[in-house]
Amino acid sequence: MSSFAAAAYKEEFEAGVLRTTGSPTARAFRRLLRKKVAVLCLLVIAVFYVAGIFAPWIAPYGYSEQNLDISFSGPSFEHPFGTDRLGRDMLTRNIFAARTTVIVTLATITTGGFLLPVSLGLLAGYRGGWVDAVINRVGEIFASLPGLPMLLLINATMRPRFEGWVDRWANAVGWESLADSAFPQYFLIFLVLSLFGWVGGARLIRTQALTLKNSEYVLAARASGASTVRVLARHLFPNVLPLIIVGWSAALGAIAGTEIALTFLGVGVQPPHPSFGALITDGASRTVLENHPQLLLVPASIVASLIFAFNLLGDALNDVITPGSR
Repeated sequence: MSSFAAAAYKEEFEAGVLRTTGSPTARAFRRLLRKKVAVLCLLVIAVFYVAGIFAPWIAPYGYSEQNLDISFSGPSFEHPFGTDRLGRDMLTRNIFAARTTVIVTLATITTGGFLLPVSLGLLAGYRGGWVDAVINRVGEIFASLPGLPMLLLINATMRPRFEGWVDRWANAVGWESLADSAFPQYFLIFLVLSLFGWVGGARLIRTQALTLKNSEYVLAARASGASTVRVLARHLFPNVLPLIIVGWSAALGAIAGTEIALTFLGVGVQPPHPSFGALITDGASRTVLENHPQLLLVPASIVASLIFAFNLLGDALNDVITPGSR
């Protein structure tokens, strides 16, 4: 065998070993990294979330810092995306708008995309009986309600009362900065999104749990005296984790789009706290669009890139984790 053939054989053998060694998660991650589109999507999402998380430290100006002398300035070295009608730096506004999206999406995916659907779906599928019936009936109630109108109604009616509660509590404990922050708006938005977003994931996980609960390893765990919590956490949860991961990639894009739509409709995060919905609203008027198109094009492009990246990443994850579905 020639040296070239031997080297090629060795490389192919090592590649085959790498594909068959390691945990399933590690192997799936390696397959994902071989997809250039997936890597590009991960890079876009990572840049967006890093910018949002570290917004107070990387933004060049304060998000409410005004200078009326430079209102509607075009892109420049000091203001790469220009300024708005109040002379606020648009790069800073977009960075802090990313922070709003990051807070809402992470909080919502933690509750409505993980805690509620996973716990309720696994419990309903494993226990069955009246537990399954109660969880299903509650899910049907939420699923039967029109999503967006209910989001609008709850946000419009509950926000003043909830903000009043937060103000009184913050003043009572001497935490005035909490009342001045956007915490009440963030909390109410992710709470509503979580309440109406867990049903589909819980049904999918319940179906998988119904299939798995009669598996030999689950029956063996029950025979050995394992508790319900142990069976759910050690035996069922690892087997539904691929479904959860694929669902997250689609849910994050949908959550981000819904939060932006709520703000665009006037019931999301309100000024002076930046949000992409508010930025798009401010830049969507005909006069502004004709004279300063960057005020609309920049936030709209960022939003479109983020949602597109989540959708493409979801397709790549589905191919990697469940290759038989292709």
